[in-house]
Amino acid sequence: MNLLKKTLQFRSSGLRDDIALLALRAGVGSAMLFGHGLGKLMSFSEHSGAFPDPLGVGSTTSLGLTIFAEVACAALLIAGAFTRIAAFFLAFTMATAVIVIHAADPFQKKELALIYLVVFAFICVRGPGKYSLDRYIQ
Repeated sequence: MNLLKKTLQFRSSGLRDDIALLALRAGVGSAMLFGHGLGKLMSFSEHSGAFPDPLGVGSTTSLGLTIFAEVACAALLIAGAFTRIAAFFLAFTMATAVIVIHAADPFQKKELALIYLVVFAFICVRGPGKYSLDRYIQ
């Protein structure tokens, strides 16, 4: 019964929270970097002319900004460097995907971008935790 009580505790543990934030940053950052960003970077020339342009800056620039978020900001997120700024750019990119790019699509089509948006917004608000480079940058 004691193990059950410990498992269901609602009090926060600094160490557990910091490890959880590290795991969240590393997991979601890696998923974005390797699952989305690198593919766009490697096929930049094929997609630059036809990439959606929701901000009105041109397809090539839109793709470049998306790659910046999905590669550079995801890498920063993994390392915990400039975490809140990186998470903001990632959240903005996902918000654009949900609200503009997939606006008319069914929920299943925008669900992944919405999940990413929620996680990046959480990290933006909560910060990187103890196990990050931000701890040493300040």
